Amino acid sequence: MAEPGLVIIGTGFAGIGMAIKLKEAGYHDFVILEKAADLGGTWRDNTYPGCACDVPSPMYSYSYELNPGWSRMFAPQAEIWDYMRTCAYKYGITPHIRYNKHVTALEYDDDRRDWTVTTDDGATLRTNAVVSGIGALHIPKFPEILGRESFAGPSFHSAEWDHSVDLTGKRVAVIGTGASAVQFVPQIAPRVRELTVFQRTPPWIHPKPDVAFSPAARRILRLPGLARTLRDGVYWALETRALGFAVHPRLMKAHELMAVKHLESQVPDPALRRRLTPGYTIGCKRVLISSDYYPALTRPNVTLVTDAITEIRPRSIVDATGREHEVDVIVHGTGFKVVDALQDQRITGRNGLKIQDAWQDGIETYYGITTAGFPNLFFLLGPNTGLGHNSVVFMIESQVRYVIECLRLLSRTGARALDVRKGAQDAFNRRLHARLDPLVWNAGGCRSWYLDEHGVNRTIWPGFTFEYWARTRKVRAGAYELIH
Repeated sequence: MAEPGLVIIGTGFAGIGMAIKLKEAGYHDFVILEKAADLGGTWRDNTYPGCACDVPSPMYSYSYELNPGWSRMFAPQAEIWDYMRTCAYKYGITPHIRYNKHVTALEYDDDRRDWTVTTDDGATLRTNAVVSGIGALHIPKFPEILGRESFAGPSFHSAEWDHSVDLTGKRVAVIGTGASAVQFVPQIAPRVRELTVFQRTPPWIHPKPDVAFSPAARRILRLPGLARTLRDGVYWALETRALGFAVHPRLMKAHELMAVKHLESQVPDPALRRRLTPGYTIGCKRVLISSDYYPALTRPNVTLVTDAITEIRPRSIVDATGREHEVDVIVHGTGFKVVDALQDQRITGRNGLKIQDAWQDGIETYYGITTAGFPNLFFLLGPNTGLGHNSVVFMIESQVRYVIECLRLLSRTGARALDVRKGAQDAFNRRLHARLDPLVWNAGGCRSWYLDEHGVNRTIWPGFTFEYWARTRKVRAGAYELIH
């Protein structure tokens, strides 16, 4: 295989979006390495019952490829996956994809000023630049529970749903009550004999303003400008939610009232309601949306357990009170290794610098895209570019544009590579954390996957998305060292 000028890793929204814009800029010398046999990332892997987006569909799509044909305001998984495949074919991306190529190592060569990319089949590629679009939500996280491996029945993570297991009439345990669990619990509750939901921390939940788009509505959205108008309206409605996140936790009060009202209207039993009421400020953890999760918990065959799990045995789960819950199947709705996903990679930069050493005090980048000591390595949805209030596809598009501006800077100056200066990166992170520390994710009184083991928020962008868009429109050449 000829050596490509650029390698993209991953075919989720980030990888496909990067490829589309490279081609649009007239740059065709790239390959996309995908670990699986098909494209789609998170939306290929997550096939659990009820899997859908929790961002309105008009915003969960590329701004240049609006889809007036969504069936609902919150599109189900199969439709989003289909949309991604359609985009890849339409924009001629598929010939660039190499499937079943799991990248295991990236190594920068100081003399040649290029990267060697190694895949799990032992193959290597040399390339001038690497764009990592691996995403944050792709490595399932299992809880550290004594005896987890000893369970005799089927046991799987929601992101690796085992469709060969028929849950009908079974006693099923669900561990975790996060974004995936609130979607699949209502789907499986009517089918199973008994459902035991183990909750460590209750989530704040808003009603899901989901509506089906009728055929007539879909026809109207095909009229010139209407899909764009709907998207713009959704964008600004979501941005207003950032006021409480980005300005002051006190402004979360209205969101909290809405969540409390939702809980009260759907759970009549005061004892159950108490156990479902969080003890932290709304927004500290991800705010979930569901109109059928609470009703599922009130079903006679569903039990909510709020005592910690101390042990898993071959046919049961034991909680902290010593009570044994007999179960046939365990489903882990326990989220993903977010911070570790970046930390675990084998990446070696300038002068043999390992990414783990560069990040020994915590993951730090410049705008979530570049990191000092690793020239021409670009991250999409890197640290501190996640959101609590809007669509990450919007963030991806800003980052893709920034990467292309970096490539143009190289082309204009004749440099082989660019490396963000440590001083610029440090100054950016000082500003970032000064802004993050008083906000709800850090000061809301909870532990969440947004924080690393030192309690530092390495996940969330602390402001409005239009601020991020504005700040990444131009590449500040002075922030980079150009390597000739």
